[in-house]
Amino acid sequence: MTSTINKLPITLLAQLNEVAVFQTAAFSNDDNADAIAANSQNQQQTDQKSQASYGALNLGFHVNDNAKTVLNNRMHLLNAINEQLVENQRQSIDSLHWLNQVHGKQIHDIDVTALTMRPLDADAMVSSQVNLGLAIMTADCVPIVLYQPATEQIAAIHAGWQGLACGVIKATVERFNSFEPIMAWIGVCISQENYEVGRQVRDKLLTGCIENQTLVAQHLESFEQRYVLASEADKIKLNLPMLAADQLNSEGIIVSNDSAVPCSYADPHYYSYRRQTHLQQPATGRMALVIVRSLAVC
Repeated sequence: MTSTINKLPITLLAQLNEVAVFQTAAFSNDDNADAIAANSQNQQQTDQKSQASYGALNLGFHVNDNAKTVLNNRMHLLNAINEQLVENQRQSIDSLHWLNQVHGKQIHDIDVTALTMRPLDADAMVSSQVNLGLAIMTADCVPIVLYQPATEQIAAIHAGWQGLACGVIKATVERFNSFEPIMAWIGVCISQENYEVGRQVRDKLLTGCIENQTLVAQHLESFEQRYVLASEADKIKLNLPMLAADQLNSEGIIVSNDSAVPCSYADPHYYSYRRQTHLQQPATGRMALVIVRSLAVC
């Protein structure tokens, strides 16, 4: 569940050395979940097709929200993060970096790419700079952030089923020093119980994992039993967060989350593209998993 930082729906997931990890949401924990759920039901029964679900902190420009509102939300997020950093005796950061996420495995190296007005098309970012943050937007897909203490490098990854199939996690890890430990955190994403798809998705996912060598042999051999639940007719339910964790494990990385990852679909405090689709809403917002590197105050 989310807590508030500067009255915004933001949770500090981790604070380690010079790195902090934040998760945003659509609504804060102070907002009544039953009221939010009831409102969704009312939309489903009445004006569902005309009401977008932008919540209190939509961070996505691409979902037809008011651009000024989204820009203000991103500024408020940066300010809230800096307030939390200062409170924790860390220096404030200068910027948050964003991507135009395209469900592939293109990696944006912040340190060698000139800043542009339009975010680059990519699904991962890496950086060794200090006093900045990397933000990955989601509304069901699996967001992941990485930190390698020895090299002080950080990364943020967007991993939907297509990213998991094409090897975006492995490709990002390959940008790190292969001899030093890496820490990982997984953000809010859709659970297996609520992620029903056709078997063709399972087939493409398995093929991609084989071709890109993203899982250990044991997990490839038990793919059906480990990640797939039979559903109705030709439908199945996929366990994307477990698959993401196993792909990280195959690279020698252990997920550092202190608690279970909340389900974006089941908890109305979070944005969910699938819930938007089921409610026949025209749009929904995007939340972010953010990793920040900031030095201690001298």
